[in-house]
Amino acid sequence: MKDSLLVLICDDQQSVHETVGEYLKLNGINYISAYNGIEAIEKCQEYSPDLILLDLMMPKMFGEEVCKEIRKNSDVPIIMLSAKDDTIDKILGLEIGADDYITKPFSPREVVTRIKTVLRRATTSTVKEECEVKFRDLEINLDTHEVKLKGEPIKITPKEMKILYMLASSPGSIFNREHILSEVWGYDYFGDTRVVDTQIKRLRKKLQRDDLSWEIRSVYGVGYKLEVL
Repeated sequence: MKDSLLVLICDDQQSVHETVGEYLKLNGINYISAYNGIEAIEKCQEYSPDLILLDLMMPKMFGEEVCKEIRKNSDVPIIMLSAKDDTIDKILGLEIGADDYITKPFSPREVVTRIKTVLRRATTSTVKEECEVKFRDLEINLDTHEVKLKGEPIKITPKEMKILYMLASSPGSIFNREHILSEVWGYDYFGDTRVVDTQIKRLRKKLQRDDLSWEIRSVYGVGYKLEVL
């Protein structure tokens, strides 16, 4: 890891900043702190961190809302922290744009290991030979974060864009849910693939047009593909 990497720790507990921060420094990673949701958004905008460690139960603005706000303009990796060890909460965290989810109490060493893993995968995923794909009346540019349908810009989230890019890059090919999770979220998922179904449902709604010659089709028991009608 380069010592220029910067992590934004967002938690109202001082002990989290001290313990995790110490392990980050030992690994050559700098960090800055935010102690409430409003401050987290302000620090993100001001410092453009390489990763955000975000607690769900933040004062002034919950972590879920902070994540949604950040995802409007940034695809910075976000790892959610929560005292709840519930699958539904984990799924929700990923659906709103988080890249990983850690349950409290945790080992600071484990947190830093997960941070390094997510950073490594995020860096690797940005190195691509192609960043633009065109299929029929659909245009996707990962470099400029733009999606156009029949020449009109479509507002979708970074995760939705990556899924659509994958499907449009290989029309007719079937992508199973596990593969989509691995490629889009970039880490070994903990077990529930419903987050993919939710993202696809939202994509279909945003791309809904009566005059399209293609659609995102479900392949029962397998996954999804982009199919010409």
